Amino acid sequence: MILFGKKIPILFSLVVWFVIWEIVGQAKLSTIVPPFSGVIGAGITIIPTAKFGAAVAISLRSFALGMSLALLVGIPVGVLMARVTTLGKILGLWVNIFVSAPISALVPVLMALIGIGETTVVVTVFLFAVFVIILDTQIGIKQADRSLVEMARSLGATRRQLYTKVLILSALPEILAGVRLGVIRGVKGVVIGQLLIAILGIGELFELYSQHFLMEEFWALVIIVFSFAFAVSEAVAFFERRVEYYASAR
Repeated sequence: MILFGKKIPILFSLVVWFVIWEIVGQAKLSTIVPPFSGVIGAGITIIPTAKFGAAVAISLRSFALGMSLALLVGIPVGVLMARVTTLGKILGLWVNIFVSAPISALVPVLMALIGIGETTVVVTVFLFAVFVIILDTQIGIKQADRSLVEMARSLGATRRQLYTKVLILSALPEILAGVRLGVIRGVKGVVIGQLLIAILGIGELFELYSQHFLMEEFWALVIIVFSFAFAVSEAVAFFERRVEYYASAR
């Protein structure tokens, strides 16, 4: 970030916002905005508790299972949609609909079909993440360098080698971009699913703090969830930047 002709770390903007937050909180302009120092103190208090640890364990398990399913389904389906024209036409409309649709509206339906529990949250994470992974994988495979494909075929590459050594590697930047977006949407899926169910995980804590008007604890939990989503997204983005050279020929 450039300010007044000088390069300033991007984290400086967060410091500015936190200072403003502290001033607003100390001025007691709103009952729902406590001082930032109080939020940090509440975070330090709740993180070591057994209830927070149990909630995080449930939420991380739901997130990991849902994202694993999304990757196992999303990447192969995206590859098939790119390589099989008929399948791409059949599924393309539905994938685009679900990418733009408010998936949270389906959670009550999932609760009626699957029941109230962790399985519903896992399916919610899966639905939030899988379609953007499919879409980006399909785009990456379609944009793979045709000359590399033809060269591999002329050298006698098998179908498996064509996919694993040419198409997947060429599409890897787009696939990872889809994974990064899927991770962000997956975190939303965990929180929304657990909020609507409101009996387990982080959603239970959000419900508890809001009902009892514990705003310092509530905002501390918000910051923790945001930080987790940012950290996972940046981890995928780091790996994404490391493999960008696969797309250099385009």
